[in-house]
Amino acid sequence: MSKNSHAATTSDTSALNSLLRGEMSARETYDQAIEKLRDSKRPDLVNTLSRIRGEHSRAVDTLKSHVTTHGGEPADGSGAWGVFAKAVEGTAKVFGPQTALAALKQGEQQGLNDYERSIQNEDLAVDCKTLIRSELMPQTQEHIGALDRLIAELEKSDK
Repeated sequence: MSKNSHAATTSDTSALNSLLRGEMSARETYDQAIEKLRDSKRPDLVNTLSRIRGEHSRAVDTLKSHVTTHGGEPADGSGAWGVFAKAVEGTAKVFGPQTALAALKQGEQQGLNDYERSIQNEDLAVDCKTLIRSELMPQTQEHIGALDRLIAELEKSDK
């Protein structure tokens, strides 16, 4: 392996592992929110959050595979991102569903920002950028839209 390909591999796996940690954190955050909101008498809310959680879980698997393909070792935990999961856990319990959904939306927006920054990285491999553009970013944008709809429905039902 040439020095340049090693540098590219290191850059790719570092960027992918950063995104992977974000997806792991998202999965943890949705687990916490689902657990806390399960008793909210809103099965539609829990079903939507469960679907999104499943999509984050698949993103974790996809990113792990990409890290391995690019010669790296996948991250095994969410790291600092896990702190966000704990914050949402407390938020859902203390402040209720709307605040928990707003926190989840904020996390999704952060994930979208991370994806946007990643595709601006000139050193990131083309296949990684393609994955981000074609799959991960659109999925995250859909999550934001779904959370917006849930928040609007809760606001309407509170009136």
